[in-house]
This record gives sequence, structure tokens and C-alpha cells, in this order.
Amino acid sequence: MNTKRFLFATLIAGLALPALADPFAGADLKAGKALHDKQCTSCHSAKFGGDGSKIYTRADRRMKSAQQLAQQITTCNANLGNKLFPEDENNIGGHLNRQFYKFK
Repeated sequence: MNTKRFLFATLIAGLALPALADPFAGADLKAGKALHDKQCTSCHSAKFGGDGSKIYTRADRRMKSAQQLAQQITTCNANLGNKLFPEDENNIGGHLNRQFYKFK
């Protein structure tokens, strides 16, 4: 009986591990910063009076989770036709998460 409980607990713990993992695992932060600076900064700067980083630091920022951040990057990519690959989006997310958000 104890073996069954142990196996069940191990299975449940194993299923929970991805939720604890780095939300932007494998991100190349240097590449993410370069892509962000090239693809995102001009639009954000125009919307925030020349300081595009205000979109990330404002008191009423919309991003509350890594999943929301990843989805917003995908949405911007699609809406603006930036033609970024999923790994590019992940790199940008990793950079933004490290620089501004600190989601776990």
C-alpha cells in the first residue's frame, strides 16, 4: 500500500514540475535584447513619449504572469508582421522577464 501512495505522490510531483520551471527556458537573453531593441522599442517609445521601457514599469502594467507576457509577445508579432520565430519570441520573453518582470 505504501508503494502505491509513493508512486502516486511521485507522479503528482512530476506533473507539477513544469509549473515551477523557468517560464522562458533556453532563452538566449542577449539575442532577446537585440531583437527587442530592433523590433519592439520604436513602437513602445512612440506610445510612451520616447521612453519605451515605461510600458514595462508603469504602475498599471497588464502583464501578471509569464504566460500573459508570452501571449502578448506573440500577439505583437502577429499584429505587426514581424515574422519572428517561436524561439525569437522566447528569447524576447526571457530578456523582458529578466530585465523587468521576474516571473517564476
